[in-house]
Amino acid sequence: MALIAFNKPYGVLCQFTNESTGPARPTLADHITMPGVYPAGRLDLDSEGLLLLTDDGRLQARIADPRFKAPKTYLVQVEGEPDEAALTALRRGVRLKDGMTLPVGVRRIDPPALWPRVPPVRFRKSVPDCWLELTLREGRNRQVRRMTAAVGHPTLRLVRWAIGAWTLDGLAPGEWRQVD
Repeated sequence: MALIAFNKPYGVLCQFTNESTGPARPTLADHITMPGVYPAGRLDLDSEGLLLLTDDGRLQARIADPRFKAPKTYLVQVEGEPDEAALTALRRGVRLKDGMTLPVGVRRIDPPALWPRVPPVRFRKSVPDCWLELTLREGRNRQVRRMTAAVGHPTLRLVRWAIGAWTLDGLAPGEWRQVD
């Protein structure tokens, strides 16, 4: 059984082929050389960070399926500076178009020591930003982005740092390693 931790760069599709009719985009095939592995979950094109890949279907389901509640931790740069009311709303769960989210763990953090994003996040002198560490146990489409927007602080940059005990620690964008 193979299990790979991959640091997905911004703009890379979470699939091995680009079947879209739009512009050609980089895929996992541009980075992963081990045959027979498939992503256990997804990250949006404009999100970065930890993606686990495996050749074991049961493990893939266990990692990706929200029923197993593997915590996923994200480092999130948001527009503005959320006050305690916004953080409390996130902690309790937020109403989205597809219903209430489960409560999440969230705290303000100092800007993390991350690699530069290419292209860089748009910087505006007149609008402050801050970083949050957010941990959730469900995986709705674009959930973190929709939650931060719902409390008035749109996401500028989103990096998945951990899935359960697996982390990005020591992996540069585009790099992968086998893990236990």
